[in-house]
Amino acid sequence: MLEEVERWLTRRSWSSADRPLNRLTDARAADPHRTSVSVVLPALNEEATVGAIVATIRRELMEKVRLVDELVVIDSGSTDATAAVARAAGARVVHRDAILPRIPALPGKGEVLWRSLLVTSGEIVCFVDADLKDFSADFVSGTVGPLLTDPAVQFVKAMYDRPLGHTAGQGGRVTELVARPLLNLHWPQLAGFVQPLGGEYAVRRSLLERLPFPVGYGVELGLLVDALHTVGLDALGQVDVGVRRHRHQDGQALGRMAAAIYRTAQLRLSRGHLVRPALTQFERGEEGFVPRTHAVDTEERPPMREIEEYAERWAA
Repeated sequence: MLEEVERWLTRRSWSSADRPLNRLTDARAADPHRTSVSVVLPALNEEATVGAIVATIRRELMEKVRLVDELVVIDSGSTDATAAVARAAGARVVHRDAILPRIPALPGKGEVLWRSLLVTSGEIVCFVDADLKDFSADFVSGTVGPLLTDPAVQFVKAMYDRPLGHTAGQGGRVTELVARPLLNLHWPQLAGFVQPLGGEYAVRRSLLERLPFPVGYGVELGLLVDALHTVGLDALGQVDVGVRRHRHQDGQALGRMAAAIYRTAQLRLSRGHLVRPALTQFERGEEGFVPRTHAVDTEERPPMREIEEYAERWAA
Protein backbone atom coordinates (compact mmCIF):
# COMPACT_ATOMS: atom_id res chain seq x y z
CA MET A 1 0.00 0.00 0.00
CA LEU A 2 1.24 3.49 -0.82
CA GLU A 3 2.53 5.54 2.11
CA GLU A 4 0.08 8.24 1.05
CA VAL A 5 -2.80 5.78 1.50
CA GLU A 6 -1.52 4.62 4.89
CA ARG A 7 -1.51 8.23 6.06
CA TRP A 8 -4.98 8.74 4.57
CA LEU A 9 -6.32 5.75 6.49
CA THR A 10 -5.31 7.34 9.79
CA ARG A 11 -6.82 10.73 8.86
CA ARG A 12 -9.88 9.94 6.78
CA SER A 13 -11.29 6.69 8.22
CA TRP A 14 -13.69 7.02 11.10
CA SER A 15 -16.40 5.23 13.06
CA SER A 16 -19.96 6.50 13.18
CA ALA A 17 -19.50 6.74 16.97
CA ASP A 18 -16.83 9.43 16.47
CA ARG A 19 -19.51 12.00 15.72
CA PRO A 20 -22.56 11.70 18.01
CA LEU A 21 -25.83 13.15 16.82
CA ASN A 22 -25.69 16.19 19.10
CA ARG A 23 -22.39 17.22 17.51
CA LEU A 24 -23.91 16.91 14.05
CA THR A 25 -27.05 18.86 14.89
CA ASP A 26 -24.91 21.60 16.45
CA ALA A 27 -22.90 21.79 13.23
CA ARG A 28 -26.10 22.05 11.23
CA ALA A 29 -27.48 24.77 13.43
CA ALA A 30 -24.32 26.81 13.02
CA ASP A 31 -24.69 26.93 9.24
CA PRO A 32 -28.11 25.57 8.18
CA HIS A 33 -27.98 26.82 4.59
CA ARG A 34 -24.70 25.10 3.74
CA THR A 35 -25.49 21.86 5.53
CA SER A 36 -28.94 20.87 4.27
CA VAL A 37 -29.20 17.10 3.72
CA SER A 38 -31.17 15.10 1.16
CA VAL A 39 -31.40 11.31 1.43
CA VAL A 40 -32.12 9.40 -1.78
CA LEU A 41 -33.17 5.75 -2.03
CA PRO A 42 -33.10 4.28 -5.55
CA ALA A 43 -35.68 1.50 -5.56
CA LEU A 44 -36.83 -1.24 -7.92
CA ASN A 45 -39.23 -3.82 -6.48
CA GLU A 46 -38.11 -3.40 -2.87
CA GLU A 47 -41.48 -3.46 -1.09
CA ALA A 48 -40.12 -5.89 1.53
CA THR A 49 -37.43 -3.53 2.85
CA VAL A 50 -37.96 0.05 1.70
CA GLY A 51 -40.65 0.86 4.26
CA ALA A 52 -38.51 0.00 7.29
CA ILE A 53 -35.59 2.03 5.93
CA VAL A 54 -37.75 5.08 5.28
CA ALA A 55 -39.46 4.80 8.67
CA THR A 56 -36.13 4.57 10.50
CA ILE A 57 -34.65 7.61 8.77
CA ARG A 58 -37.79 9.63 9.30
CA ARG A 59 -38.12 8.71 12.99
CA GLU A 60 -34.46 8.93 14.01
CA LEU A 61 -33.12 11.72 11.79
CA MET A 62 -36.11 13.91 10.93
CA GLU A 63 -38.39 13.73 13.98
CA LYS A 64 -36.18 12.94 17.00
CA VAL A 65 -33.45 15.22 15.66
CA ARG A 66 -33.35 17.48 12.62
CA LEU A 67 -30.46 16.07 10.61
CA VAL A 68 -32.19 15.19 7.32
CA ASP A 69 -34.23 17.78 5.43
CA GLU A 70 -35.76 15.64 2.71
CA LEU A 71 -36.18 11.93 2.10
CA VAL A 72 -36.87 10.88 -1.47
CA VAL A 73 -37.44 7.44 -2.98
CA ILE A 74 -36.84 7.31 -6.73
CA ASP A 75 -38.95 4.48 -8.11
CA SER A 76 -37.20 2.90 -11.07
CA GLY A 77 -40.32 1.28 -12.52
CA SER A 78 -41.34 -1.12 -9.77
CA THR A 79 -44.10 -3.61 -10.49
CA ASP A 80 -44.78 -4.31 -6.81
CA ALA A 81 -45.95 -2.01 -4.00
CA THR A 82 -42.58 -0.28 -3.50
CA ALA A 83 -43.96 3.21 -4.18
CA ALA A 84 -47.00 2.80 -1.95
CA VAL A 85 -45.00 1.32 0.92
CA ALA A 86 -42.37 4.07 0.74
CA ARG A 87 -45.01 6.79 0.61
CA ALA A 88 -46.90 5.33 3.57
CA ALA A 89 -43.67 5.22 5.59
CA GLY A 90 -43.11 8.93 5.03
CA ALA A 91 -40.95 9.37 1.92
CA ARG A 92 -41.62 11.57 -1.07
CA VAL A 93 -41.80 9.17 -4.01
CA VAL A 94 -40.85 10.26 -7.53
CA HIS A 95 -40.95 7.99 -10.55
CA ARG A 96 -37.76 7.95 -12.57
CA ASP A 97 -39.60 8.66 -15.82
CA ALA A 98 -41.17 11.84 -14.42
CA ILE A 99 -37.74 13.43 -14.01
CA LEU A 100 -36.27 15.17 -17.05
CA PRO A 101 -38.81 13.62 -19.46
CA ARG A 102 -37.21 15.13 -22.56
CA ILE A 103 -34.35 12.60 -22.11
CA PRO A 104 -35.74 9.03 -22.28
CA ALA A 105 -34.69 7.07 -19.22
CA LEU A 106 -32.27 4.19 -19.49
CA PRO A 107 -32.41 1.17 -17.16
CA GLY A 108 -29.89 1.15 -14.36
CA LYS A 109 -29.11 2.37 -10.88
CA GLY A 110 -26.76 5.12 -12.03
CA GLU A 111 -29.50 6.62 -14.18
CA VAL A 112 -31.73 6.94 -11.11
CA LEU A 113 -29.01 8.51 -8.98
CA TRP A 114 -28.20 11.02 -11.72
CA ARG A 115 -31.83 12.05 -12.13
CA SER A 116 -32.28 12.39 -8.38
CA LEU A 117 -30.17 15.55 -8.42
CA LEU A 118 -32.99 17.30 -10.27
CA VAL A 119 -35.63 16.57 -7.62
CA THR A 120 -33.61 17.14 -4.45
CA SER A 121 -32.31 20.35 -2.94
CA GLY A 122 -29.84 19.44 -0.19
CA GLU A 123 -26.28 20.74 -0.31
CA ILE A 124 -25.32 17.26 0.86
CA VAL A 125 -26.82 14.24 -0.91
CA CYS A 126 -26.78 10.86 0.80
CA PHE A 127 -27.53 7.71 -1.21
CA VAL A 128 -28.86 4.57 0.50
CA ASP A 129 -29.74 1.27 -1.19
CA ALA A 130 -33.36 0.22 -0.67
CA ASP A 131 -32.73 -3.51 -0.10
CA LEU A 132 -31.00 -3.25 3.29
CA LYS A 133 -32.19 -5.42 6.16
CA ASP A 134 -31.84 -4.53 9.88
CA PHE A 135 -31.21 -0.96 8.77
CA SER A 136 -29.56 1.51 11.14
CA ALA A 137 -29.75 5.29 10.90
CA ASP A 138 -25.95 5.21 11.34
CA PHE A 139 -25.70 4.54 7.61
CA VAL A 140 -26.93 8.10 7.07
CA SER A 141 -25.59 9.99 10.09
CA GLY A 142 -22.24 8.22 9.81
CA THR A 143 -21.59 9.15 6.18
CA VAL A 144 -23.05 12.64 6.46
CA GLY A 145 -21.14 13.42 9.66
CA PRO A 146 -17.70 14.27 8.20
CA LEU A 147 -19.31 16.54 5.61
CA LEU A 148 -21.08 18.49 8.36
CA THR A 149 -18.02 18.88 10.56
CA ASP A 150 -15.10 19.21 8.13
CA PRO A 151 -15.37 21.55 5.12
CA ALA A 152 -12.38 19.85 3.47
CA VAL A 153 -14.25 16.54 3.11
CA GLN A 154 -16.43 16.16 0.02
CA PHE A 155 -17.17 12.45 -0.49
CA VAL A 156 -17.71 9.81 2.22
CA LYS A 157 -18.35 6.09 1.72
CA ALA A 158 -19.79 3.77 4.35
CA MET A 159 -17.71 0.72 5.26
CA TYR A 160 -19.06 -2.38 7.00
CA ASP A 161 -18.97 -6.14 7.35
CA ARG A 162 -20.95 -7.96 4.65
CA PRO A 163 -21.98 -11.44 5.80
CA LEU A 164 -23.11 -13.92 3.14
CA GLY A 165 -25.91 -15.90 4.71
CA HIS A 166 -24.59 -16.92 8.13
CA THR A 167 -20.93 -16.62 7.09
CA ALA A 168 -19.16 -13.43 8.13
CA GLY A 169 -16.99 -11.50 5.74
CA GLN A 170 -17.97 -13.32 2.53
CA GLY A 171 -20.19 -10.68 0.96
CA GLY A 172 -18.96 -8.26 -1.64
CA ARG A 173 -17.86 -10.88 -4.15
CA VAL A 174 -17.69 -8.47 -7.08
CA THR A 175 -15.71 -6.09 -4.89
CA GLU A 176 -13.10 -8.69 -4.02
CA LEU A 177 -12.84 -10.34 -7.44
CA VAL A 178 -13.12 -7.31 -9.73
CA ALA A 179 -13.22 -3.86 -8.15
CA ARG A 180 -10.47 -4.22 -5.57
CA PRO A 181 -7.92 -5.67 -8.02
CA LEU A 182 -8.75 -2.94 -10.55
CA LEU A 183 -8.37 -0.16 -8.01
CA ASN A 184 -5.14 -1.53 -6.55
CA LEU A 185 -3.58 -1.94 -9.98
CA HIS A 186 -4.78 1.22 -11.69
CA TRP A 187 -5.83 3.66 -8.94
CA PRO A 188 -3.68 2.62 -5.95
CA GLN A 189 -4.65 5.82 -4.12
CA LEU A 190 -8.10 4.24 -3.68
CA ALA A 191 -6.77 0.96 -2.28
CA GLY A 192 -7.72 2.03 1.25
CA PHE A 193 -11.47 1.96 0.62
CA VAL A 194 -13.01 -1.02 2.39
CA GLN A 195 -16.26 -0.98 0.39
CA PRO A 196 -15.61 0.87 -2.88
CA LEU A 197 -18.81 -0.48 -4.46
CA GLY A 198 -21.05 0.10 -1.45
CA GLY A 199 -24.32 1.89 -2.20
CA GLU A 200 -24.29 4.04 0.94
CA TYR A 201 -22.36 7.29 0.62
CA ALA A 202 -22.75 11.03 1.05
CA VAL A 203 -21.38 13.70 -1.30
CA ARG A 204 -21.49 17.45 -1.54
CA ARG A 205 -23.81 18.50 -4.34
CA SER A 206 -21.14 20.88 -5.64
CA LEU A 207 -19.02 17.81 -6.43
CA LEU A 208 -21.79 15.49 -7.65
CA GLU A 209 -23.01 17.96 -10.23
CA ARG A 210 -19.52 18.01 -11.81
CA LEU A 211 -19.24 14.23 -12.27
CA PRO A 212 -20.48 12.01 -15.11
CA PHE A 213 -22.72 9.11 -14.01
CA PRO A 214 -22.45 5.63 -15.55
CA VAL A 215 -26.08 4.60 -15.91
CA GLY A 216 -25.70 1.06 -14.57
CA TYR A 217 -23.80 -0.99 -12.00
CA GLY A 218 -20.56 0.86 -12.67
CA VAL A 219 -21.82 4.06 -11.05
CA GLU A 220 -20.13 3.57 -7.68
CA LEU A 221 -16.73 2.81 -9.16
CA GLY A 222 -17.05 5.63 -11.69
CA LEU A 223 -18.02 8.25 -9.12
CA LEU A 224 -15.22 7.22 -6.77
CA VAL A 225 -12.51 7.30 -9.46
CA ASP A 226 -13.75 10.59 -10.92
CA ALA A 227 -14.00 12.16 -7.46
CA LEU A 228 -10.37 11.24 -6.82
CA HIS A 229 -9.30 12.98 -10.02
CA THR A 230 -11.55 15.98 -9.37
CA VAL A 231 -10.90 16.82 -5.71
CA GLY A 232 -8.01 14.57 -4.62
CA LEU A 233 -7.67 11.78 -2.07
CA ASP A 234 -7.70 13.98 1.01
CA ALA A 235 -11.24 15.16 0.19
CA LEU A 236 -12.48 11.55 0.35
CA GLY A 237 -13.25 9.54 3.48
CA GLN A 238 -14.98 6.47 4.87
CA VAL A 239 -16.94 5.68 8.02
CA ASP A 240 -17.48 2.33 9.74
CA VAL A 241 -21.21 1.83 10.28
CA GLY A 242 -21.18 -1.80 11.43
CA VAL A 243 -22.86 -4.56 9.43
CA ARG A 244 -24.70 -4.46 6.11
CA ARG A 245 -27.28 -7.14 5.37
CA HIS A 246 -29.16 -7.18 2.10
CA ARG A 247 -30.57 -9.35 -0.66
CA HIS A 248 -27.71 -11.12 -2.47
CA GLN A 249 -27.61 -11.55 -6.24
CA ASP A 250 -27.09 -14.87 -7.99
CA GLY A 251 -23.87 -15.69 -9.81
CA GLN A 252 -25.03 -14.61 -13.24
CA ALA A 253 -26.26 -11.24 -11.99
CA LEU A 254 -22.87 -10.79 -10.35
CA GLY A 255 -21.22 -11.56 -13.68
CA ARG A 256 -23.19 -8.79 -15.35
CA MET A 257 -22.26 -6.42 -12.55
CA ALA A 258 -18.60 -7.35 -12.94
CA ALA A 259 -18.70 -6.72 -16.70
CA ALA A 260 -20.25 -3.28 -16.21
CA ILE A 261 -17.68 -2.39 -13.57
CA TYR A 262 -14.81 -3.54 -15.76
CA ARG A 263 -16.20 -1.48 -18.63
CA THR A 264 -16.44 1.59 -16.39
CA ALA A 265 -12.80 1.14 -15.38
CA GLN A 266 -11.70 0.53 -18.96
CA LEU A 267 -13.37 3.71 -20.16
CA ARG A 268 -11.61 5.74 -17.50
CA LEU A 269 -8.28 4.18 -18.35
CA SER A 270 -8.44 4.79 -22.05
CA ARG A 271 -11.50 6.95 -22.75
CA GLY A 272 -11.87 4.59 -25.70
CA HIS A 273 -14.49 2.03 -26.68
CA LEU A 274 -14.89 -1.64 -26.01
CA VAL A 275 -14.52 -3.80 -29.09
CA ARG A 276 -17.55 -5.83 -28.05
CA PRO A 277 -19.70 -4.34 -25.26
CA ALA A 278 -21.53 -7.58 -24.51
CA LEU A 279 -21.28 -10.49 -22.07
CA THR A 280 -22.36 -14.05 -22.90
CA GLN A 281 -23.35 -16.30 -20.01
CA PHE A 282 -24.67 -19.86 -20.00
CA GLU A 283 -27.74 -21.48 -18.49
CA ARG A 284 -28.46 -25.19 -18.52
CA GLY A 285 -31.57 -26.01 -20.53
CA GLU A 286 -33.29 -29.25 -21.43
CA GLU A 287 -30.84 -29.87 -24.25
CA GLY A 288 -27.66 -28.61 -22.60
CA PHE A 289 -26.14 -25.22 -22.00
CA VAL A 290 -27.88 -22.27 -23.61
CA PRO A 291 -25.96 -19.04 -24.28
CA ARG A 292 -27.55 -15.79 -23.12
CA THR A 293 -25.93 -12.58 -24.27
CA HIS A 294 -26.44 -9.35 -22.38
CA ALA A 295 -25.42 -5.87 -23.39
CA VAL A 296 -22.85 -4.28 -21.09
CA ASP A 297 -23.81 -0.77 -19.98
CA THR A 298 -22.02 1.66 -22.27
CA GLU A 299 -23.95 4.85 -21.59
CA GLU A 300 -22.96 7.60 -19.20
CA ARG A 301 -24.86 10.72 -18.28
CA PRO A 302 -22.98 14.04 -18.44
CA PRO A 303 -22.27 16.14 -15.36
CA MET A 304 -25.60 17.46 -14.11
CA ARG A 305 -24.49 21.08 -14.26
CA GLU A 306 -24.43 20.73 -18.06
CA ILE A 307 -28.19 20.00 -18.12
CA GLU A 308 -30.23 23.09 -18.93
CA GLU A 309 -33.12 22.28 -16.57
CA TYR A 310 -30.73 21.80 -13.66
CA ALA A 311 -28.94 25.08 -14.32
CA GLU A 312 -32.26 26.91 -14.52
CA ARG A 313 -33.50 25.33 -11.28
CA TRP A 314 -30.45 26.40 -9.30
CA ALA A 315 -30.29 29.84 -10.87
CA ALA A 316 -33.82 30.58 -9.70
